[in-house]
Amino acid sequence: MSLPTVPLGSQGLRVSRQGLGCMGMSAFYGSDDEKQSIATLERAIELGVTFWDTAEMYGWGANEELLGRVLAGRRDQVVIASKFGVIPDPDHPDDRSRRKTDGSPANVRRSVDAALRRLGTDHIDLYYQHRPDPGTPVEETAGALGEQIQAGKIRHYGLSEVGPDLVRRAHVTYPLTAVQSEYSLWTRENVEELLPVLRELGIGTVAYSPLGRGFLTGRFTSPADFEPGDFRASNPRFAQDAFAANMRIVDVVKQIAAGKGATPAQVALAWVHSRGDDVVPIPGTRRPARLEENAGALEVSFTRDELDRLEPLSRQVVGARY
Repeated sequence: MSLPTVPLGSQGLRVSRQGLGCMGMSAFYGSDDEKQSIATLERAIELGVTFWDTAEMYGWGANEELLGRVLAGRRDQVVIASKFGVIPDPDHPDDRSRRKTDGSPANVRRSVDAALRRLGTDHIDLYYQHRPDPGTPVEETAGALGEQIQAGKIRHYGLSEVGPDLVRRAHVTYPLTAVQSEYSLWTRENVEELLPVLRELGIGTVAYSPLGRGFLTGRFTSPADFEPGDFRASNPRFAQDAFAANMRIVDVVKQIAAGKGATPAQVALAWVHSRGDDVVPIPGTRRPARLEENAGALEVSFTRDELDRLEPLSRQVVGARY
């Protein structure tokens, strides 16, 4: 199996039809296993899962460094997307859990150069502003990113977790390639409003957490399943009462998966793929076997009845995203 590639947006970038979210290899999901993560990244290259997503804040540079070690000698085989703009709160330097946003042109320049060093490359294929900065007009951020494109340090830029107004303002300043949003069977509201705007402007959609932070895979049976340090243990949707209620969503996914000889993860990913070729999911994993399972989602299709059963699931979710 080798995944096909598709255009992401209308600015010339092509990516694998499904990508790989690398955050959990270095942050937020409990203990790290570098050997296992490297094996997953190497298997991803073999399978053609070559659209990798990282960020400065994932381990505060550690995730970019991990990818850089794997990319040595084979940089041209992978499309690298990274993100900037979330920084440790300078007023609380000893507490890395406290963060601020910084979309200033000075931080754009600093972040790009630092990411290039950590990744061990001379260019980043797609560079997102990780979160909007209320203190910096998006036009200033987009202009600074455009300068980095002109300098050859990044090839394309994007935004993450934004609404239509910021998209339009940034796109006028310098053409956007992609917008990254949380999008899955149980998180849809923001993207449903945004997708028509992105399609109008020729901007691609990158869906992060397409497996509902792992919940839609059916692997978890209670909040006690999360290991120490896993931020999901404190997430509202994974709290005890919400967890039990949300299992009803997983039950439907499991039923459909069983009828198709697929896994719940493959059904959840296939639903995102069904939204259109301009929507590219980036499921995260730290294990080669899960990577292979996720890649199998491209073989799954739905009947009209199955889609009708999946359609209302997002309206049944209990608990906020954060």
